[in-house]
Amino acid sequence: MNERDYLHKLLDSLPDLLAALILEGQKNIKSIAIIPRDYHFEDSLNYVLVGLRRAGKSTLLFKRAQDLVDKQNVDWSQIVYLNFEDERLDGFQLADCNNILIAANQLTTKKHYFLFDEIQNIAGWEKFARRLADQGESVYLTGSNSKVLGHDIVLRLGGRYMTKYVAPFSFTEYLTAKKIPHDKLSVLDTVNNGQIRAAANEYLCYGGLPESIILTDKRNYLTSIYQNVFLADIIVRNKIRNEKAISLLLRKIADTVIHQVSYATLYKNIKNMISTVSRNSIIDYIDYAKDAYLLFSTKNYFAKFSERESSPKYYFTDNGILNLFYLDKLPALLENLVAIKLHNKYQENLFYLKSQKTGIDIDFYVPASKTAIQVAWEVNDTSKEREVGNLIKLADNFDEVENLIIVTHGEEAEIQQEDKIIQLMPLYKFLLMR
Repeated sequence: MNERDYLHKLLDSLPDLLAALILEGQKNIKSIAIIPRDYHFEDSLNYVLVGLRRAGKSTLLFKRAQDLVDKQNVDWSQIVYLNFEDERLDGFQLADCNNILIAANQLTTKKHYFLFDEIQNIAGWEKFARRLADQGESVYLTGSNSKVLGHDIVLRLGGRYMTKYVAPFSFTEYLTAKKIPHDKLSVLDTVNNGQIRAAANEYLCYGGLPESIILTDKRNYLTSIYQNVFLADIIVRNKIRNEKAISLLLRKIADTVIHQVSYATLYKNIKNMISTVSRNSIIDYIDYAKDAYLLFSTKNYFAKFSERESSPKYYFTDNGILNLFYLDKLPALLENLVAIKLHNKYQENLFYLKSQKTGIDIDFYVPASKTAIQVAWEVNDTSKEREVGNLIKLADNFDEVENLIIVTHGEEAEIQQEDKIIQLMPLYKFLLMR
C-alpha cells in the first residue's frame, strides 16, 4: 500500500491529526520570544510572505499571531498554524485541505486566522487559498520561491492577497537583536558608537540571517543554509541535472559582484569548463537562483531595454552567504551590503549608471530620491579621482540627480567641488539611514 492510499484509509483521523498539530503550534507560538521587526500588516488584507530561507518569515507569522491575541483580543483557539514541511504532513494534498477547516472548527467555531508555512509544497494550494479569501477568512502564507509565490501567483489568487518580501535582518533590526541602542543620542555616545561600528563590521561579513546572530560558528551555519537553498530550492525544485554547472555559475557571479556582466560572458566562462552547458541553461539557472531569493540584480538606467536585461549587475541577498565564496574581498562585501539596503527599500526601482558616451560610471542610482551613490572602501588619492569625478560629471550632465553620496568603510566628510556637495558617509551611518 503506497503512502497516498494509506492516508486515504486513515482519512477519518486526518482532522484529528491536524487539530493536534494546530494545538501544538499554538503552544509553541505562545512561548517564543520574538524580536520586533519593521513590518506592518493591515487587518483587512491577506498576505503572502516571500524571501530567502531562514530570513524570518515564520517568525513574522508567529509575531502576527501574538499581536492578534495580545492587541486584538483574539483567542489562541482561533490561531490555525500549520507548517507543510512537517514530516507528519507528508503526502498531504489539495483534496485534503478541507480537513483543515474541519479541524479548526473542532477547536472553535469563532473566526479563524490561518497561518500556513511553506504552502507551496501542496500542488494546487492556490485554489484552497483563494477559497478561504473568498469566504472572508484571514490568511497568511509563506514560501521560499518566487516562481510559485511571486507576483504571478498573486494574480492567480484573484488579487485577494498582498505580497510582502521578507529580507534578512536590516542593520537596525540586527542592532535591536543584539540589544545595542541605536537612536540618535546613542549613536553620539562614544562607547555605544564603538559597539555600533563593531556590529557593522560583523554584519558586513556575516550578514543578517536571524539565527546566525547568537552562533559562534557562523560560517558553518551559513554554509548549511546555502546548501539547503542550493539543493532544495534550486536543484531539486527545478529538477536540474547539471548540478556542477550551476555551482560554478554561482561562484562566477560571486566573483563579478560590483561589475556588470552579460549572459554571454557567463556562458563563455562556464562553457570553457563544462562543454555540455547551453546559453539558455545559464539564463534559466540565474532565474532559478533569483526565484529562490539567493540573488537579485540591478540594471543600467542609461541603457536601452534590451541591454538592461542582458547586462545587469548581480548581488547576493545576504552578505554572509556571499562571503562563503571569498577569502578577502571586503570592498565587494561593502558594495553588496549597500546594494542589499537599497534593494530592500526600492526593489526594482534601483539602478546603476554606465554610459560609454560620457564615461559616467555610478554604482547606484535611486530615481525616487534623486540620489547617486558610489561605494569605496576608502577614498585615497587614486579612488577620489574616480569616485568624486564620476559624481561631479553626473551632476553636470544629469539634472535629475540632487544627492551625491560616497559610502566608505569608516570615513566621514563633506567634499565640496565647484557648486556640488558630496557626502562621504561611513557604512554604519548609511545602514542606519531610514
